[in-house]
Amino acid sequence: MMSKASGLFQALKAFPFLRRAAVCCLFALATHVLPAQETTLRVDVRLVNVFVNVTDPTGAIVGGLTREDFALAEDGRPQQIAVFERQSELPLNLTLAIDTSGSVHKDLVDEADAAKKFAHALLRSQDQMSLIQFATDVRELTPFTNKLSQIDRGLGQLRSDFATALYDAVVLGSERLGKIQGRKVLVLISDGGDTAHGSTYAQAVEQALRSEVMIYSLIDVPIAASAGRDIGGEHALITLAEQTGGKSFYVSDGGLDKAFSKVSDDLRTQYLLGYYPHNQERGRTFHRIQVTIPRAAPEAFNIRYRTGYYMDSPAKGN
Repeated sequence: MMSKASGLFQALKAFPFLRRAAVCCLFALATHVLPAQETTLRVDVRLVNVFVNVTDPTGAIVGGLTREDFALAEDGRPQQIAVFERQSELPLNLTLAIDTSGSVHKDLVDEADAAKKFAHALLRSQDQMSLIQFATDVRELTPFTNKLSQIDRGLGQLRSDFATALYDAVVLGSERLGKIQGRKVLVLISDGGDTAHGSTYAQAVEQALRSEVMIYSLIDVPIAASAGRDIGGEHALITLAEQTGGKSFYVSDGGLDKAFSKVSDDLRTQYLLGYYPHNQERGRTFHRIQVTIPRAAPEAFNIRYRTGYYMDSPAKGN
């Protein structure tokens, strides 16, 4: 007795038009099934955030700029600004790092008092601050908190020592800030002389850039005469700020209270430009960022922002 399958096979042989119809049906069925089996390839493109400060030639802060005022490029290649915000309302994560080495020992009480005023004036409900001191080694006095009482308590625990582990403080402070989302700021109070010989200047800059940390340097020069000053250390503090989009201030220009006030004003008047890298130059581990205001002459504005960002993982032993 012939099965249903063999009967269908004989019918298809006997009637060619049935074969053609069957093939068409199978093809139509395949076009409906195949798309459901396709795999979607997803490519994760990193959003690059660039915090920008703009001042005029006199140093006055320039507010009120719009997305259309800015142009942004990466490694010389134009990028589209996908995110534009003014930063006054964004949460702030700030680490205050105070040099307690012998060279600045006499200023510790004044530094603690000024730092308390700064914290009380700056911190809002959405912000948080941590406190570290550095001398021969780096010590965290207060972990990230929004409680002013804990910050005040930490500032009362400052203790002096001999050497100055400035670059270790930058590396450690940047690493801890790098684990937090949002704006990340490291405020350094120091005369700039690193005498601990731990981390290097290059390692400090790299870690700050990898962690997307802005450095503000408050330079406390203990001796006015150049013969007793560490000019190289001062220059290091200045360039750390420049490379990361922050700024440096000399404490001698009006005192610590004024320097802290300038930092606070700077942080409250930042723009955020965000972009997804397009037409990115391959093979680079470090990508340079350029921000301009095309409608204005180059000398019309001073535009500050971090120099770039790293794509790869940090080198072993770095």
